[in-house]
Amino acid sequence: MSDGAVLQVKGRVLAGPDDVRDELWVVGGRISYDRPAGARDVRTVTGWALPGLVDAHCHVGLDAHGPVDAETAEKQALTDRDAGTLLIRDAGSPSDTRWIDDRADLPKIIRAGRHIARTRRYIRNYAWEIEPDDLVAHVAREARRGDGWVKLVGDWIDRDLGDLAPCWPREAVEAAIAEAHRLGARVTAHCFAESSLRDLVEAGIDCVEHATGLSEDLIPLFAERGVAIVPTLVNIGTFPKLAQDGERKFPRWSAHMRRLHERRYDTVRGAYDAGIPVYVGTDAGGSLAHGLVAEEVAELVTAGIPPVEALSATAWGARAWLGRPGLEEGAPADLVVYETDPRADVRVLAAPRRVVLNGRVVE
Repeated sequence: MSDGAVLQVKGRVLAGPDDVRDELWVVGGRISYDRPAGARDVRTVTGWALPGLVDAHCHVGLDAHGPVDAETAEKQALTDRDAGTLLIRDAGSPSDTRWIDDRADLPKIIRAGRHIARTRRYIRNYAWEIEPDDLVAHVAREARRGDGWVKLVGDWIDRDLGDLAPCWPREAVEAAIAEAHRLGARVTAHCFAESSLRDLVEAGIDCVEHATGLSEDLIPLFAERGVAIVPTLVNIGTFPKLAQDGERKFPRWSAHMRRLHERRYDTVRGAYDAGIPVYVGTDAGGSLAHGLVAEEVAELVTAGIPPVEALSATAWGARAWLGRPGLEEGAPADLVVYETDPRADVRVLAAPRRVVLNGRVVE
């Protein structure tokens, strides 16, 4: 499309779960629901349109070994884009990916800075590894460097214990979360196990990643405090393999990981039924491939979340949670067009007909 071209999206435009319109127009890269006067160079795309999908737990610039070069990070971002993910909350990366902000052909990224972990209590080359006395200072630094989020590693395997265990004392996370909030940032934390959750929630955390340890006694606390979860079920699906690989050295940890995996769907459904906000995230960029957003939505449906709510967790609701517009008048034209109604069958998300980013059709 030329800079002066007009795009018409025609068919069914899902501006909201129940807000279905017949068409929208894209002029100057932005959405309008009024036909532009005198439009000549018009391209028409037909189908069912959704706001650009959100992956709320993704890692661009990271692989299984740590930071990657710009060429690899670009391929990661392009893979997400072509799958319909046009907004990413980068939940921790050691790479500087600010250059992506200057590329109109790559997804928009909301960064949580670099992971903050306890010394020797996380994956090598991923995080700042520090002790509790330094937590507030590191949280403040990442709050200033990020895009309104900070990422903690809330628990990880304690090799002396042979099982998952909290990484931080209660007083340290209370002070760190308070400092992040003072600086205008929200805080999220990686948490697999049960034992770290109460302290983090009562300390004021805004979100928990994975949340496999969310139990019946903790669900009311999450709901009362409005703490969101991003379950990353496509990642939790790898737990049996991780448990098998660690069986000989850490049998207690392996058994724990299997239990968390076995109850994963009940955990997510229990959270949803209690009114806990649930959002889509794939955890791509560590050991998982990019472009898995459709699989994660399907996993939420398998867990028992109604299809329209699972869609909202990657579309309307997720964008509102992250403070970014959807298909609103005057918003940047970031949208995905499908052959059929994704509300009827979320599996259609795996096959976008057209991806439109910043008003341009991705060919």
